[in-house]
Amino acid sequence: MKQRLFFFLLLLLVGFQTFSQAPQLSEKSQISLLTCAAGDELYYAFGHSAFRVQDPVLGIDVVYNYGTFDFNQPNFYLNFVKGRMIYSLSRRSFDDFLFEYELEKRWVKEQILDLTLEERNQLLAFFEENYLPQNRDYLYDPLLNNCSSITGKILKQQYGDAIVFDGSYLEEQYSFRQLVRQFLDNNSWSMFGIDLAFGSNVDRTATVQEHMFLPYYAMMQIRHTTKDGKPLLKRERTILDYNEHEGQNFFPLTPLFWFVLLLVFTGIVTYFDYKHKARSRWLDFSLFFITGLIGIFLVFLWFATDHTSTPNNFNILWAFPLNAIVAFIFVFEDKLPEWSIKYLYTALGLMGIMLVLWIFHIQIFSPVVIPVLLTLAIRYSYLIRYTKL
Repeated sequence: MKQRLFFFLLLLLVGFQTFSQAPQLSEKSQISLLTCAAGDELYYAFGHSAFRVQDPVLGIDVVYNYGTFDFNQPNFYLNFVKGRMIYSLSRRSFDDFLFEYELEKRWVKEQILDLTLEERNQLLAFFEENYLPQNRDYLYDPLLNNCSSITGKILKQQYGDAIVFDGSYLEEQYSFRQLVRQFLDNNSWSMFGIDLAFGSNVDRTATVQEHMFLPYYAMMQIRHTTKDGKPLLKRERTILDYNEHEGQNFFPLTPLFWFVLLLVFTGIVTYFDYKHKARSRWLDFSLFFITGLIGIFLVFLWFATDHTSTPNNFNILWAFPLNAIVAFIFVFEDKLPEWSIKYLYTALGLMGIMLVLWIFHIQIFSPVVIPVLLTLAIRYSYLIRYTKL
């Protein structure tokens, strides 16, 4: 009885060890990079990348996806704001993965990597190790550590200096902001919000490998990557063939429309204020308070979060945080205090410094912010004149 129990436990132990390790792939196996087209939602706007492992002998056809996140995670939105987003590696069947893109009519392309059997087994073992519950989560960064940039990191980690990313196919090396703008309309709330939140850090030129944070560039890079001096790309094919999704903005819903409307409204109110030697307090309160709140939020992103893309943000030169406090003084005081002239000149000067930073490309600002700057300049200038009366 003891011998039978011993052999039973031994079989369980052997079985556990067998299934806890990655299977050994056959010669007919292949590993590929999947690139998926951009979608309509903001988090789909840049496309997607994932790895596919196939082996017809073992009946394996799975996708390892580093772009998985869960809205139901504790403090999901708070972590998003703080720059502490947790993404996970998921593993699912290729058919299940493909179904989503078929449903949304987004193209999917596959690039089969030219790897030896030993290298394919090495990469599969890496994926399986990463997929363990204690390893699958990672700290997400939209520019430096996402589902696409991780592609280049994995190849470098696994094959070292044998992998060479040739950047000669690039017409020029872009900054991170320029790369993001290639996929979003400048006159959209999404791009305006991103430009507003991004600091000057993202205006540096990205390295060849850093361009791979965008799936389309990762796909192009694989076509121009060598391993041991030979092309890494063995074969490329289209799995789903659909046209690119082209979003169209309705102009009355764009930020430029509303900012121009604000400029015209402020100009008209200021003209009547000038004619009647009056001051529209609630207009001043709204402009100062809203720009101040924006500035406070940008300072929070700069100093109180882990985002790598939001520090050194000189949008605070027009969205001046102190405006949120000054707004209450300006709305309740009949006569503006003496220091207000110096404050308003300072605010105009800060916007001037912002323009200098823009001209010298120290930080690139959203072009749709120009009507906002003109709005503030008109009102600040009038308030200086009004205070001197």
